[in-house]
Amino acid sequence: MPRWDDKLPSDDEISGLDLTFDGDLRNVTDARVAAEEFLRALSQVSPPSAPEHWDDILLVVTELAANAIQYAPGPFALRMRRTFDGVHVTMHDTSTTEPAPRPFHPQQGGGGIGWHLLHTLCDQVSVVVQEDGKDVHTFLPW
Repeated sequence: MPRWDDKLPSDDEISGLDLTFDGDLRNVTDARVAAEEFLRALSQVSPPSAPEHWDDILLVVTELAANAIQYAPGPFALRMRRTFDGVHVTMHDTSTTEPAPRPFHPQQGGGGIGWHLLHTLCDQVSVVVQEDGKDVHTFLPW
């Protein structure tokens, strides 16, 4: 996991983040921590245009990682890139099933709001299915 500590990162260092995780439950936290390190470095050279953008990106990473563990066996990969005016987050998992909205039933333990949440927080959401799984692409403001 990248750590930039107190030095100011170069554009090359913050241009992207690519990490693969085993698919264990603890990897949800690992992905979120890695995303936070990336955003911390990015904010040193390009602060977010609104404070909530930071939290929105971390929430999306957490949701995508949790879904990868819940619905796709095996490893998953997180990729983050800065864009002209935002952040592109891609989550690759091993399932070829596209996400779909589900009804929310709080009396049955919750669930069912993640896909709606992504579409609310993100400027754009798309899914690309491949032989080895799928990539969920999200674009968020920064």
